[in-house]
Amino acid sequence: MQKKSRERFVDLAESRVNSAIKTIRLIGNLSNKSNYSYEKIDIDKIFKALETELKICKSRFSDSSGKPDNEFKL
Repeated sequence: MQKKSRERFVDLAESRVNSAIKTIRLIGNLSNKSNYSYEKIDIDKIFKALETELKICKSRFSDSSGKPDNEFKL
């Protein structure tokens, strides 16, 4: 039974991490100044939100404090 649990974890982890990487790369595409207009404060907010969520996600693996329900907005 533990093997199935491990297999599910591996399958979902690979899928979700690859999806997150793809989405992060799409965020990187927003850096093209010929297509988009943005301020430094916008970039700071984006990376602060991403860094915060990564810290929360990492802490959930060592602490079961629950999941926050935050949505990013500029």
